Amino acid sequence: MEKHIVIIGSGIAGLSLAYKLEAANADLRITVITKSNIMEGNTRYAQGGIAAVINSPFDSFASHIKDTLQCGKGLCDPSVVEMVVKQAPERIAELISWGTQFDQTQNNEFELALEGGHSYPRVLHHKDFSGYEIESVLVSKIKQSKKIIVLEQHIALDLIIEEKKGEKFSRGIKILDTNSQKIISIYASKVILANGGCGQVFMNTTNPAVSTGDGYAMAARAGAKMRDMRFMQFHPTALYALQKDTAVSFLISEAVRGFGAYIVNHQGERFIFKHDIRGELATRDIISQAIQEYLIASEEECVFLDIRHLDYELFKIKFPAINKHLETIGCDPSKTYIPIIPAAHYQCGGIQVNQNGETSIANLYAIGEVSATGLHGANRLASNSLLEALVYAHNVSKHILYSLLYTEDLKISTEDTVQKTKTVNHNGLPLFMQEVKKRMSVAAFQKDKFLLIKDRDHLSEMYLKIEHLIAQKKYSRELIELRNILETAILILQDKIESKNTIGLNRLTI
Repeated sequence: MEKHIVIIGSGIAGLSLAYKLEAANADLRITVITKSNIMEGNTRYAQGGIAAVINSPFDSFASHIKDTLQCGKGLCDPSVVEMVVKQAPERIAELISWGTQFDQTQNNEFELALEGGHSYPRVLHHKDFSGYEIESVLVSKIKQSKKIIVLEQHIALDLIIEEKKGEKFSRGIKILDTNSQKIISIYASKVILANGGCGQVFMNTTNPAVSTGDGYAMAARAGAKMRDMRFMQFHPTALYALQKDTAVSFLISEAVRGFGAYIVNHQGERFIFKHDIRGELATRDIISQAIQEYLIASEEECVFLDIRHLDYELFKIKFPAINKHLETIGCDPSKTYIPIIPAAHYQCGGIQVNQNGETSIANLYAIGEVSATGLHGANRLASNSLLEALVYAHNVSKHILYSLLYTEDLKISTEDTVQKTKTVNHNGLPLFMQEVKKRMSVAAFQKDKFLLIKDRDHLSEMYLKIEHLIAQKKYSRELIELRNILETAILILQDKIESKNTIGLNRLTI
């Protein structure tokens, strides 16, 4: 009997899982749902690459594990860290077999980049658009498949949940076709949430517009266990030049600092060394916090990256996308500073899962940034996220195939249902959205729990107003995204309020 697998999200996690399932089992019906086009999401914008111990006489699994644990402030799950790090070479080989190309030296060895928090160069990359290279390969594979259905411009609304004897089961998902405005209930044996992060909760973020916390919000509404939502990692080097022009900040890769760039203040001082002896190669939370403290004390709006002492011709070869973008805004980094500021970048917490990617709700999985695996702890080590997505997609594929083979059929409805929603214009939503973003951007640095409670209660009142519209089925993509941003913001604040661990209460990893 054909089993239906539904995957929400079309980044590296969702697409690699879909491809693995399709290759392994001809009897599966696989549907990938994405609210924009299949290429859009955090994966395509990843500049750095994938961290892995490979082809290095100095590096070791033990070193990569130690760096990850140290970066995570001791809050990582050691067994998960070991599992992910040791799977890396196999997952990299698999990615290459699918067609992904990583930069190599003249000796045909991988050209490994050094990034902040890493003891050795171990990041495989494709120039400075590694994510785009990986995403393009995966999209090509998916489009060649005759078994995988991709529904673009469809946004997930809520999970279809059934409860028996106190245990919750996932039975499918409700989605909105944003072109036809039809609500579709899709029933499935397994549902996998792979719909990315929540950077759009904040004013300044490197995340694309689609990163509105949809997976976190849906899972929480369904009653899934959540974990460490306060640990939102800020990237220290987002381009300041675009802050006032767009909700998405252009990212200056971690690898630029590994290449030798300095972070300097308005006096030209490399002030990060006052906070960490590693200077520019310290972890993201330390550098972001150092920059924020300087900005508060100096009342300046940004700090700078300085590459004037480096080989500019080599810089252009290694970072063509970054250099091209700087050219478009009239910044010549060979002669002048690059203005930067920290921006919300990666959610280290999320939906709690085990090493098989299973959530606390039966038949529901979560992979990629939306999941909390225990790998990152309080702060993600640079370039560990794409690796995590590949490893957990592999683990989930094996678990799903085993589960469907040796367990009884769920006996769920196989008839998808469709209903027309009310078309409505939500002109006032952008103002609501801006208020949430501004409030959360302040809360990111807030240590006073009384004020955090005040913020949570205010956002909760806003959420009730949105739920009133949802109850009337007055859907639009903007309304659904605002609903999910509010839900995610409340989850972050609540976790911060309840946490007894002071890590993150005075850092940009909140």
